[in-house]
Amino acid sequence: MARIDESRSFIPVRIAVLTVSDTRSLADDKSGQTLADRITEAGHLLAARNIVTDDREKIRDTVLAWSQDKNIDVVITTGGTGFTGRDVTPDALEPIFEKRMDGFSEVFHRISYDKIGTSTIQSRATGGVVNATFVFVLPGSPGACKDAWDGILKAQLDYRHMPCNFVEIMPRLDEHLRRGKSAL
Repeated sequence: MARIDESRSFIPVRIAVLTVSDTRSLADDKSGQTLADRITEAGHLLAARNIVTDDREKIRDTVLAWSQDKNIDVVITTGGTGFTGRDVTPDALEPIFEKRMDGFSEVFHRISYDKIGTSTIQSRATGGVVNATFVFVLPGSPGACKDAWDGILKAQLDYRHMPCNFVEIMPRLDEHLRRGKSAL
């Protein structure tokens, strides 16, 4: 059963938040602020925060740049996961995932279903790994951001969470790259 191992020390994770929106600014970005608040309340570091328009290249380029920044461990995006023409966040990011995290989407939809019923199918929330950086793609509503953080990310980004968590595997995310380099 899931539990917190109090014998382990908390390890702060450096997390960047990207809001994808054609209409929001930092002043009125409720979803990005919801994530920023929860990140810092949990004891993690808000490593970066930005807003980009619903443009595949801008989304991809920002996430790629952050994934190459050694001061960022995790990227969380909010917005652009629906089905309208401007909703392109999963389309921008899934092609650059080295590994997809299907379980994230499944658990997110399970939590969401309990709150909004079948309307959860209107989200293409997803997750994966880019350049040894975890990337989570969330819907643009504050409620969805709360659900994802409170129901999944808060525990998985806590080194003390047992039986396992993302923090303990972070140092090994790029081991395939290191092996490839040493074999040359």
